[in-house]
Amino acid sequence: MGQLAIIFKFILLGTVQGLCEFLPVSSSGHLVLFERLIGLGLEDGQMTALNLFLHLGTLIAVLAVFRRDVAALFRRPRKRLLMLLVATVPAGLCGLLLGEKMDALFAGERGIFYLALCFGATAVLLLCTDLVVSRRRRTRPLSWKESTVMGLAQAVAILPGVSRSGSTIAAGTLMGADPDEVARFSFLMSIPVILGGAAVTAMGAVAEGGDIFALGAAELAGVILGALSACLSGFFALKVMLKIMAKANYKWFALYLLLLSVVSLMLDTVGIL
Repeated sequence: MGQLAIIFKFILLGTVQGLCEFLPVSSSGHLVLFERLIGLGLEDGQMTALNLFLHLGTLIAVLAVFRRDVAALFRRPRKRLLMLLVATVPAGLCGLLLGEKMDALFAGERGIFYLALCFGATAVLLLCTDLVVSRRRRTRPLSWKESTVMGLAQAVAILPGVSRSGSTIAAGTLMGADPDEVARFSFLMSIPVILGGAAVTAMGAVAEGGDIFALGAAELAGVILGALSACLSGFFALKVMLKIMAKANYKWFALYLLLLSVVSLMLDTVGIL
């Protein structure tokens, strides 16, 4: 693989990660799909380094957009911070207990089939949310009940193809909470998840004795540019989602995911993936 091709693929994955982390279309599902399509062919340590830097890029994006919301978490009475921590627990436990099993399952022979089902499930969830919100006239402030349900929804999103932002926003919105509060809380929920995922990845690599920074010049440039593209595309996606949340219009994302589900099934059936 040529050096420019390597760099381009890293930038592409960074853009996919940044956009899909915050748009309701599943970043993990898209990465599984794109990694199979473009065939990176990286060693374990190199792939670990790429994942770490892509997560760093998206983390910088969400911290930049929600810097005031993050600062407000640490002001008394810190109720929202406690809600955030409690909502993070289910996803953290699922990630620790089931993360490797899910990765192996979706990397296996039937992985694309399962991925297509999860894309379809997310599409149905978004369509239901769009339908309910379009008929709703009143909302209420985000409370412990809604934030807890959002935490459970985030745990389900350990499945590639199930959107983390889509499932959490849908859960809070369907519970009747204010859409703007739900969106902001959902994006704040991504911060500990991204940090935890990066930490677990790094510790796992160290425990296995792998050198996660054994990168050539092209891979190093690609990782850095990939992280930058993840940051910029993530920043853009967050801005777009905040505008979309004001109208709670999810049907176009749902239609996209339905189409992607069908295409994934077709590619799996003919043996391309």
